[in-house]
Amino acid sequence: MRTHLTLAALAAALVIPVAAQAQSYTTGVGRSVVVEEDAPAITVERRPEFREYVVRERVPNYVIPDRVVVGTVLPESGVTYYDVPERFGATPYRYTVVNGETVLVEPRSRRIIQVVE
Repeated sequence: MRTHLTLAALAAALVIPVAAQAQSYTTGVGRSVVVEEDAPAITVERRPEFREYVVRERVPNYVIPDRVVVGTVLPESGVTYYDVPERFGATPYRYTVVNGETVLVEPRSRRIIQVVE
């Protein structure tokens, strides 16, 4: 018995699982990043409260010579990364402050995945 798949069915079978596992987050003006859905960033609704939390914690500011943008890889040394409290959502990312901007960072690669504005 031979089964024939249409091109559309084949494309749907290949694309749908990938689309279901990833989500795009806007991180500022013209900046977005695709991250795994099971690894959410700080939601829009929680950003003001999260920024206030970071200010209260008096997180030291790390200065880099470049603009702070999604995709920037931070250096191995000199930057301290902090756990995001669970009340802001479970996330594998860490946060820090770079050039006065609160950012979420993927800890293994040290890549900025969200600028919390």
